[in-house]
Amino acid sequence: MTKSRFLYTSLAVLFLLLGLRSHAQQDPNFTQYMYNTISINPAYAGSRDVLSASVLHRSQWLGFDGAPTSQTLSAHSPIKDGQMGLGFNVVNDKIGVMQETDINAVYSYAIEVSRYTKLSFGINAGVNMLNVDYNDLNRFDNTDPEFLNNIENKFSPQVGLGALLYNDQYFVGLSVPALLRTDRFSDSNIADATVRDRLHYYLTAGLVFDISPSLKFKPSILMRHVSGSPLLAELSSNFLINDKFTAGVAYRLNSAFSGLFAFQVSDSILLGLAYDRDTSTFSSYNDGSLEFFARFELFKKYKRMYTPRFF
Repeated sequence: MTKSRFLYTSLAVLFLLLGLRSHAQQDPNFTQYMYNTISINPAYAGSRDVLSASVLHRSQWLGFDGAPTSQTLSAHSPIKDGQMGLGFNVVNDKIGVMQETDINAVYSYAIEVSRYTKLSFGINAGVNMLNVDYNDLNRFDNTDPEFLNNIENKFSPQVGLGALLYNDQYFVGLSVPALLRTDRFSDSNIADATVRDRLHYYLTAGLVFDISPSLKFKPSILMRHVSGSPLLAELSSNFLINDKFTAGVAYRLNSAFSGLFAFQVSDSILLGLAYDRDTSTFSSYNDGSLEFFARFELFKKYKRMYTPRFF
């Protein structure tokens, strides 16, 4: 293989990975988004009526070299007797040679539209930090100028908005967590080598049914629209048994089936696991995706809003 052909082959692989994210989505997918909704909707801050912190790790496309891995860390709490919420959210996402970290402060303000129903508005503001390390590529020529200038800690400002209507029986949320459209990567020496932010519109909704005193059922949906790509829809159904054990399934349209499990270890600790199995032709090249999460809550005192423990 000639040097020129190798260069274009390497670039094709790199931008195939980047293009997969820009065409289908740029934000990472989380099957267990219902336990960390603040990562996609700032209006969720403070909605659990307790100080709530969570961590999540996702390994996507297991067994595929350079596959995405993502982590989130968040904490939020009600203030002013629950009228406001305050918190932060960190999302780290790595795919191939590219790594992005979003760090946001989150604020929400809730209005009581009825005795048991609140309408919350939220805003997040922070930065996106981008790193691209070409040293991780298997290069033909280590002196090639196209791969000498790594991108290190490139900062871009970010702002997002969201709204959430909820009570103990249902929730409906609408959000755009990143409103500013900036170039994540560009190189004037390479044609079309630019990846720009695209607006991600999220719609979430769910109902909680009390089947019996010991069993609750929650069907929910997440829809995401990104300019220039097909609408993404994810349907999930979860059962909560004895307020302790959660089991459910999810289907991401034309993408994956998922199994979800969670266990309420104590009043303050919830642990969960999810496994996705691809339904696309790409399933032949990976062993599925795996997620782990843990949620910790302090000063737990469910009053009227006891159902938010389920979303």
